[in-house]
Order: sequence, then C-alpha cells, then structure tokens
Amino acid sequence: MNSTNRLTVAQLIATPGGNWGGMEKHTADLAEELARAGHRVHVLAHPGYRHRFSHEITFHPLPVQWGRRNPLLKLRLRQMLRKLSPDVIHAQGNKAAALISAMEIPGSITVGTVHGTKSSHKDFDKLDGVIAVSKGILKSLSHPAKTLIHNGLKLQNKEKKTTHPVPGNQHFAVAIGRLEPVKQFDCLISAWASIKPALPLYILGEGSQAEKLKAQLQRLDAESFIKLPGYEDNPTAWLQQASVCVISSAREGFPYTLVEALLVRCPVLSTPVNGALEMLPAESLATATDVSALQTLVSAQLADPESLKKSQTACFEFASRELTLEAMATRTAAFYYELQESIHT
Repeated sequence: MNSTNRLTVAQLIATPGGNWGGMEKHTADLAEELARAGHRVHVLAHPGYRHRFSHEITFHPLPVQWGRRNPLLKLRLRQMLRKLSPDVIHAQGNKAAALISAMEIPGSITVGTVHGTKSSHKDFDKLDGVIAVSKGILKSLSHPAKTLIHNGLKLQNKEKKTTHPVPGNQHFAVAIGRLEPVKQFDCLISAWASIKPALPLYILGEGSQAEKLKAQLQRLDAESFIKLPGYEDNPTAWLQQASVCVISSAREGFPYTLVEALLVRCPVLSTPVNGALEMLPAESLATATDVSALQTLVSAQLADPESLKKSQTACFEFASRELTLEAMATRTAAFYYELQESIHT
C-alpha cells in the first residue's frame, strides 16, 4: 500500500464490557485486518476488551459503561478523538453512533455500522456514511450514503484445540450462540425433543438462560440426545464435523454462525432472519420463528441430509468468495475512500 493512501482509523465500540458477541467480534476482526493491510488503527472501548486486541492495534480504554448522554463520557471521547485526529471515525452499533453523531472532529469522516434491526436508526443519519451487514438492514436505512458489506471471517486453525471434545464416531447437529432469549434455544429444544431426529443436537454457548434450558431438557427427558456443553472457543472444529447447523433466532443482523458454517461447507437450517434470508435456499428456511415452524423445517430437511447439503452448494461457493475477512476489510476501506472523496470534493 502507498503510504499516502494509508488511513488512520478510530473504531468506537460502546458496549459495557461484559459481553463478547457478534458486534464485538466484528470490530476486533475488522481492526486486525485493516492493520494487516497497512492502516493505522485505534480502538476506543471498555477496558475489559483490551486483551482482545493485538499489539498491532492501539487500544484506548473508555468508560463506555456510562450512559450515552453522560457529559463526562462525551468529554473524554471528544478529547481522545481530537488528539488522535483520525481520517475515519467508525462507530460500531447504535450507542457508538449516538456518541459520535453528537460531536464534530475537524478533518475526520464519520461512518457507522448497523448490526441489528432497530425501530430507529436516527443517530446514523447524522454520520457521513452507513454500512449495513445484511440486505434486510440496508433496506431499512434511509441514509443517502449507505452500503452493504457482509460480515466476513478468517477461519480458525482447524488443528487448534477445542474447549469441549467434538463428538467422534457419530453424526450430529450443532447450534451456536449466547444462551439468551433472542436466540430462542428453548424453541429449538422443544422442536427437537418433539421430533426426536436421529441426529443428537449440541448447543454451544453460555448465557443467562443456561439453567432454564438445562431444566427444560430434564423436564422433556431429552438429556440423552440434546446436550449443552457450554461455551466453545473453536466452533470451526465442530462445524467441520457437524451434519447440519441450526439457527433458531427471533432476529439477527447477520449471524457469524451462518458465515462460519458456510465457509466450512456445513449446511444450515434457519429461522427467517437477516442473513439467512438472503443466503439460503427457501427450503432451508422455516416459515416463521416459532416452535411449529422449526419442527416442520427440521422434520422435512433432516429426512435427506445429502440432498440438503447438495442444495446449498451455491451458498458454499458464494461464502468462499464473498464472506472472507479480507473481502470485508477491503470493501470497508474502499467505502472510507469513497466517502473521503465525496466529502472533500
């Protein structure tokens, strides 16, 4: 990269530090790939996230657990940004966009990424440009300078150890995500228990619903064929061996589980959420997000797993071309340059 084209990018993530989900992963992955491509990258975030970023990233702790209207938080953020004087200030998510939209930093362009469906995106309207991670989100935005950039991934080393042993000599299904209500793992458990398919189901994750889900398994007498191993640090290894991945969410921005599964050619069954709606064939999607729709989908598609995998060949090929971390970072940097040119001319 020509040094004159190198950008100084400040990414702001305003989540309070306890959770590490899709948006946080997106921020870390994008920061690392932009730095690898030669850009100077700063991340402003809760101090609890510092260990998530390599020495290639300049990390600035910020008390973002305070409310978005907190005057001291706004003052600290403004001082940091004026000192850094970045070419690009990139807000990840709604709270970050609200904080950035309230201030002007001379010489910087402002960009925001919308990661989920919200009733209002008004804070993004005040930024110079907006990125949507799925077509569904893009459609909901009214910003004149908006673009679609799908989440991309760099797969983990398949030789890396797993937190939990991957089932050896058996076919199995897997679901991955935080054990929170929006993921609807209670619906998935109910559907799986009622059908009792030949494939055992492993739900990888941790969260506030863990004890409730374990109690549900006991109540349904389903503990022998539905397992809750806990959080898994290397889901790639599981997806490489799984016969199918199931997404049961009520809503999504663009699920990383979908990306990761398609990259390792693991077929996916999903509720009709953003990302899955644009990536998967109609027969791989439930008609709704409730238990009945999941039952119908699983019953029909697991009757012929080979046909299911064959039906998603085009999805696997698309993922290998378009859903890589390099593709995501390249498109993001191109959008930065495009906004710079349109604003400065």
